[in-house]
Amino acid sequence: MTYAVPRSLAQAFYEAYAVRDADRIAAFLHDDVEWTVSGPVDYLPFCGVHRGKASVVDLFRRRIPAVLRTFSFVAEVILVDGDQVAMLSRQSSRRATDDQVISYRVANHLRFRDGKVIKNLSLIDSFDAVEQLLGQQLAVGGGVRAGDDRFVAV
Repeated sequence: MTYAVPRSLAQAFYEAYAVRDADRIAAFLHDDVEWTVSGPVDYLPFCGVHRGKASVVDLFRRRIPAVLRTFSFVAEVILVDGDQVAMLSRQSSRRATDDQVISYRVANHLRFRDGKVIKNLSLIDSFDAVEQLLGQQLAVGGGVRAGDDRFVAV
């Protein structure tokens, strides 16, 4: 029989995730966890694939806060099905360099094994987030030159 995630476990994980408490998050992670954050690494350098518990803890303890400090997290939907959990949230963060506020949606898909998160895929609404970070709308089909000579095209 497949492992079934208790809803209470999923909710406890998201309570730790909401406040970005690396130590509390660590308690929910499998040693072999694979944590993927899909987004533009030029603007959100913490995006990418992180393997192993130590790497994911470092992500929450150091790498994300170096770019964004989340101060609001609202879980809009949490679905639990067998060993999988999906969530859609709205997050608000301050950019670490200048306290600029950005608000964006994130979808997470988690897979649990033995009561621990073994795999995560986070999809950031990066189009919206990058527009807010740049302070201008992105030209769809064309592109926009960012102030630091990066070129963004969608």
